[in-house]
Amino acid sequence: MNAEEPNFAMLNEEEISISKLHTDPYEYAYVEQAIRPEYRTAVLADLPVIPDRGSYGLPNLNYGPAFGTVIKDLTSQRFKRLVEQKFDMDLSKNPSVILMMGNTTGHYNEGFAHPDSRHKIVTVIVGFSHEWPYEKGRLRVLRSSDRNDYAFEFPPEFGHMLMFKVSEKSWHGFLPQKGPRMSLQLCYVDSEAYVRSEYARHGVSAFAKSVPMLRKIIEWAPR
Repeated sequence: MNAEEPNFAMLNEEEISISKLHTDPYEYAYVEQAIRPEYRTAVLADLPVIPDRGSYGLPNLNYGPAFGTVIKDLTSQRFKRLVEQKFDMDLSKNPSVILMMGNTTGHYNEGFAHPDSRHKIVTVIVGFSHEWPYEKGRLRVLRSSDRNDYAFEFPPEFGHMLMFKVSEKSWHGFLPQKGPRMSLQLCYVDSEAYVRSEYARHGVSAFAKSVPMLRKIIEWAPR
């Protein structure tokens, strides 16, 4: 790690660094305590308020300073270096885009299985839910497009982190579970143009969900 890069303020560098790289069914790593636990109370108090289901681009959300410090750590070159080392790859030309999810309705079309966009190189998911006592709603590392054909389940609880290399095999999804489900998705992508398009698309979606009639249409739309 470059000594000139500032240390993390809240991320647990050692835990992220030593997390095991799994290769079945694709390359992924799980970190149980990616954010140091002494910051739990402050970060949870500063989470963005997400009123509806679906994903929101980070620029469309308001949040407090403690959560902002986590974002600063996640978007740092130091964190990118850790991801590069984990997957033995160069991400120097790959910008990041950050989306947040706050709620799920429990409808069947939520959590549908998908391998991620071809524009994404690596996906990092961090849980920010206070707790997750449910059997459903855990993100599954899938062996196929069948949501019941899974190798690992990721609980979206505070500080838990899942990262995986995106490929045609990187299927993931979750079984629907109604309720608050706070998680962050950071993706290293292939271009700044894709970053702009994602934030623009989710910005339009956020506006539509603020209009009651449009929100109902979006809520029942197939995924």
